[in-house]
Amino acid sequence: MTIRSILTGFVSTLTLVCTCAAAPPKAPAAPATQQYKIVTASKAGTYIQIGRDLAKWVAEPAGIGLEVMESKGSAENIRRMRFEPGVKLALVQSDVFQAFLDEAKAGNAEAGKIIRPLRLIMPLYDEEIYFVARADSPLNAIHEIRNKKIGVGPIGSGTALTSRTLYQLMFGEPMPAENARYLSNEEALTQLTVEKTIDVAIIVAGQPAKLFSDMQADARKFIKILKLDEGALETARARKTYFPAAIRASSYANWLAADVPTLTVKAYLVTYDYGLQSTVSSLNRFAESLCVNFDKLQANGHPKWKQVKLELPPLGRDWRYYAPMEKRLRSCIAGQGARRASVADQAVPPRTGACTEQELVLGLCKR
Repeated sequence: MTIRSILTGFVSTLTLVCTCAAAPPKAPAAPATQQYKIVTASKAGTYIQIGRDLAKWVAEPAGIGLEVMESKGSAENIRRMRFEPGVKLALVQSDVFQAFLDEAKAGNAEAGKIIRPLRLIMPLYDEEIYFVARADSPLNAIHEIRNKKIGVGPIGSGTALTSRTLYQLMFGEPMPAENARYLSNEEALTQLTVEKTIDVAIIVAGQPAKLFSDMQADARKFIKILKLDEGALETARARKTYFPAAIRASSYANWLAADVPTLTVKAYLVTYDYGLQSTVSSLNRFAESLCVNFDKLQANGHPKWKQVKLELPPLGRDWRYYAPMEKRLRSCIAGQGARRASVADQAVPPRTGACTEQELVLGLCKR
């Protein structure tokens, strides 16, 4: 069995055509009142699955046809969100969004033109950062990647920016240009394991990521994931922007034997500061549907939805919510909370017996 056959997640090119012809035709769906697009990431990543969940469980009930678009990742998504017709939603990494804001504040006119009209809808979940090396590599920890040849993700991707930002934070200097390889996830894993022209592939994806889920058990003979060393000075520097987490063995039970500590970056759902009333109305319907159907997303969507909280936490550093959707979401969230509280109250059996002294002191019971 070859490396290419084992790492099926990124070398398989099977096309299934036989079963489609025999399937009975589906009844046509009711036409949507609006046709919008959402930009995500590669077809093997988590973003595209999150986009499909939003299209099915949120946009469709709101009467919106949401086309899920592949992309190179967050940096490209920000540009397409800003300039591409029909793109009304984007999935973006927090560090990429912040990098555009920082560039704008530093005087970069193009960055300001791109980022200042963009608005957040809500935070989603943390995306794990995978530092992948060959199984026989002497590298074992993330902070050991200094001066190594690294697959950092395609130009225009969030992974590329995350890779370079992390490197700068950890080592206090930019990644040497001659060591950076701007490759897709699939290309990076191939160059790592087959061609052996790079030492590390950095991949950003919420677990479980299809790229790794599709790998067979023998993958552990060829690759390993570098660990976060909490005692390393480089880790302390990285944690100024990124947060610790674990890549769980349960996410990749086929080949990962134990949890691996790593770093994460937050994913956000983003839109534009629209003022056209028809667009505002459609996005408000989307916000209402997101709130009302949130339980369905968590029950039926990608496992990452279970980590998402239906809330709008305070923002800082020039970040802003899209005001119409923020208003609609806060109102709906408050209503959902009140309904849940009402149901919970009804489930509490009526009190019997006298109050205890502790209940009286805490104001939980009256004589």
